[in-house]
Amino acid sequence: MSISPRIDAARLWDSLMEMAQIGATAKGGVSRLALTEEDRRGRDLFARWATDAGCTLRTDAMGNMFARRPGRDDSLAPVLTGSHADSQPFGGKFDGIYGVLAGIEVIRTLNDHDIQTDRAIEVVNWTNEEGSRFAPAMIASGVYTGVFDLEYGLSRTDAQGITLGQALDSIGYAGDEPMGGRDIHAAFELHIEQGPILEAEDIAIGVVTGAQGQRWYEIELTGRSAHAGTTPMNHRLDALLGLSRVVEAVHALGIAEGDEGRATVGWVNVFPNSRNVVPGRVVFSVEFRHPDEATLEKLDTLLRQEVQSIAETIGLQHTLKQIFQYAPIAFDAACIKQVEQAATALGYSQRRMISGAGHDACYLSTVAPTSMIFVPCVDGLSHNEAEHIHTHWAEAGANVLLLAILASAKS
Repeated sequence: MSISPRIDAARLWDSLMEMAQIGATAKGGVSRLALTEEDRRGRDLFARWATDAGCTLRTDAMGNMFARRPGRDDSLAPVLTGSHADSQPFGGKFDGIYGVLAGIEVIRTLNDHDIQTDRAIEVVNWTNEEGSRFAPAMIASGVYTGVFDLEYGLSRTDAQGITLGQALDSIGYAGDEPMGGRDIHAAFELHIEQGPILEAEDIAIGVVTGAQGQRWYEIELTGRSAHAGTTPMNHRLDALLGLSRVVEAVHALGIAEGDEGRATVGWVNVFPNSRNVVPGRVVFSVEFRHPDEATLEKLDTLLRQEVQSIAETIGLQHTLKQIFQYAPIAFDAACIKQVEQAATALGYSQRRMISGAGHDACYLSTVAPTSMIFVPCVDGLSHNEAEHIHTHWAEAGANVLLLAILASAKS
């Protein structure tokens, strides 16, 4: 695999820093929630840069934006790359947008070197990947790939009751292109790792072979609220005590699965949440992630057994509902190989790895050959204003993306 050309690392970094001014926070991050005014400004900038690079733009009914650089034969299915521009409420300036702007930099580099590809190349900016404003996450790529229908996607509401469709209209990004239904030859999503492995092992490129499956649960434990001063300990039906034991049990289940185990209690509501009242009810979440579906099924069974046992021991009532299930994803072997060959040709250290987070590429992989490229992030920190990557990491990932796209864009 030829290693010419290379991307312009300074230009890519300048683009990242200019985009980071939109929704910039005092602590160096960004707050660019989906379909807000900040998101509109980010979309406008992406559109301007894509147009300046000679791309044509189209936007579909979920607001997904596609910037297309034509190939020699536009009857051939295109090669797709990109990610998302929306952020967490106080997120970092590289999560998602790095993959979008690296795609633009690939097109600029091809223009610089007057390289024409056989297949068209498209850079996509997916709507509402984070799910911070409209749940669930990855809703627009999910509609694009047929996981959700369009009516469901447009009807999602934020905390103020505004629907996703209304928000699209308000910022002028409700497109008229049909959802999905197109052949895609290959797709690559470049992203920061959002974890500590690559930096800890001093590895430049993560070759992502798949993504963990997920199971989400909502659990309610009900005891009896009582006066904290007058109720003896042996007369209490303390729902919060039950929660604490479930948290320990969930943690132990994750630990038991070794390096690939993930088990989290991340959301809790305590009632009545008063200083001098024994808590009578708690509602909380449990989440499992693992790359093996059989393991997730085992964890499901063990969780139900643990919650029932803990509730009965204390004397609590309980309900347990699974509210979300996401099967493990295996990416395309040929796309994975192209990423590995690109990293090898460029002399970058690499390792295969599983994504612990969900990404638009996971849904896209159900309709097109897909893989992902990871670069390290400092201290593995993401979804945080302090999120950071080094310029040479950004350069390495974009160069691997460039070579993988060039290899795929041949007829």
